[in-house]
Amino acid sequence: MAVEAALGVPLVDGGVHPLMGTHNRLLGLGDVYLEVIAINPDARKPDHPRWFDLDNFTGAPRLTNWICRCDDLEAAIDACPDGVGRPVDLVRGDLRWRMAVPDNGKLPFSNAFPPLIQWKGAKHPADLLPDSGCRLVELTIALPDNADLENTLKPLFFDERVKIVHGETVEITAIIKTPKGERQI
Repeated sequence: MAVEAALGVPLVDGGVHPLMGTHNRLLGLGDVYLEVIAINPDARKPDHPRWFDLDNFTGAPRLTNWICRCDDLEAAIDACPDGVGRPVDLVRGDLRWRMAVPDNGKLPFSNAFPPLIQWKGAKHPADLLPDSGCRLVELTIALPDNADLENTLKPLFFDERVKIVHGETVEITAIIKTPKGERQI
């Protein structure tokens, strides 16, 4: 797997998302986590677009999305631009969450806008994952209309590790501190 090779640490199995026909692997990063998500070749293709615009994914493995956690999903959706999605309730094992999923699978700002998620109950993947010894140092989202995205996100969250910068195209990169030093994906 490309992420394991880039970071030099193993990911753990996450599970499947039957509604979207996807599966994932996870890496605990302390207070947050990295989710590597892909189309599940063993799953039935859904009759709607998959989240994260996965139906249109091509090219080498890379970061394509990041997620913004919120306490009130409906209020966050109302504060966001059109196209962030509608609330969908999801369950896997003991985990319960609600997520804004766009009907067409595409997010505003050429997919640079974060999907919105609201965790239900006390269980959260970051708390349940084994300590990998890895931590997020910085997440950079580059895009042409960076000032518009930054202004749109201001009321939703603040994390000094997240940087929104100007770029000719949308590109998301993360610097992760690993037991073998800092690595970029």
